[in-house]
Amino acid sequence: MLAGEQRRLTERKVGMGDIEVTRGAFLLRTLLGSCIGLVIYDLRNQVGGMAHIVLPNSNGQVGTPGKYADTALAELLKQIIELGGRERQLSAKLTGGANMFATSGPTTIGDQNLAAIELLLKSAGIPVIGRHCGGRSGRRVAFEVDTGRVSVDVVGSSTVEV
Repeated sequence: MLAGEQRRLTERKVGMGDIEVTRGAFLLRTLLGSCIGLVIYDLRNQVGGMAHIVLPNSNGQVGTPGKYADTALAELLKQIIELGGRERQLSAKLTGGANMFATSGPTTIGDQNLAAIELLLKSAGIPVIGRHCGGRSGRRVAFEVDTGRVSVDVVGSSTVEV
């Protein structure tokens, strides 16, 4: 690429409970509050995906696999491997899990979502190499599949690269 030339990325939005997996010059975007944005990728093969996780556990419910931490991870891994990702080369980045609403309980749904996906990733042997989680504000997240870069915008703050 020449100086001053901009990369052209095909953009896809990842809605609540959705999973998107692709390879190459793609930009995956989502908006998060208490939900978790799980990014898993194989940088060497430029294959990666994002799941927008709403709840920590499916409790056996079937339907939208991206909605729950336990089913989202399994489906995301399956799709990445099918597209040419290698299990030993996978890394994860986590965003979201905000406490958007005042609660009286000891943990919020954001905390529960984060704890669930961290435990699942640890069990799967996938290292978490970046995170931007917690707080009280929502986030706008963008994942560049070909570079592995994840940028996070929080209202009132500078953009952060995870």
